[in-house]
Amino acid sequence: MKAVVVSLLLGLCQLTAIAQVKPTDLVGAWQFVAPSGTRTVLTFTDNYVMHTAYEPGRFISTSGGTWQLAGNNLIEIIEFNAADSTRVGSIDRMGVSLTNKKLTVATRSGKMIFDRIDQFNSPEQLAGLWRITSRANDAGQLTPMQRGPRKTLKLLTGTRFQWVAINPQTKQFSGTGGGTYTLKDGKYTETIEFFSRDNSRVGKSLTFGAEVGPTEWHHTGQSSTGGPVNEIWTRETGN
Repeated sequence: MKAVVVSLLLGLCQLTAIAQVKPTDLVGAWQFVAPSGTRTVLTFTDNYVMHTAYEPGRFISTSGGTWQLAGNNLIEIIEFNAADSTRVGSIDRMGVSLTNKKLTVATRSGKMIFDRIDQFNSPEQLAGLWRITSRANDAGQLTPMQRGPRKTLKLLTGTRFQWVAINPQTKQFSGTGGGTYTLKDGKYTETIEFFSRDNSRVGKSLTFGAEVGPTEWHHTGQSSTGGPVNEIWTRETGN
């Protein structure tokens, strides 16, 4: 009888641990490293998630979209998928559990256990989902970009960033890049860990001027190709 009680208690503890997963538990960045060295990084804001697989110097694939929790399931509406555009617009349902600060995700190909690699919070308030809304023209004047299905998003957690250029309507994926960042004294610095268009840029760091407000981020400097950068990014607050 004692063994049965212990078994029941263990089962209840496991159920409780699973039931305690909340959206706020997921926001931030998580990493799974395969025996081959391939890294899969999940980055969450409160309404968007990006999944990216890469190796040192080699981008593999990325996907992402809006998400919500339904019980013990992560429900994602896919907005982009670099490997399979036919998945765009479909819904993925993945079982999730959180135990001892490890996130277990049950996908169609099996379970993956992720370690947290940073929190969502950032003292400079850059953490979140941003969308480019203005860009300087050839004369250097900032010109608003008409809002439409084609968009460039940038997701930031406390220390990590990833941008994607996508069009969910046409299912087009145009490119992505990401890695780690710092923000200090008005200087925003990115260190690239993956870049879908050019693996040779991995490891490089780029520093930009940054004026960050509650809803807008003025981003200035030079791109990885040496061209001028003068952009306004606006915080995306809805799905």
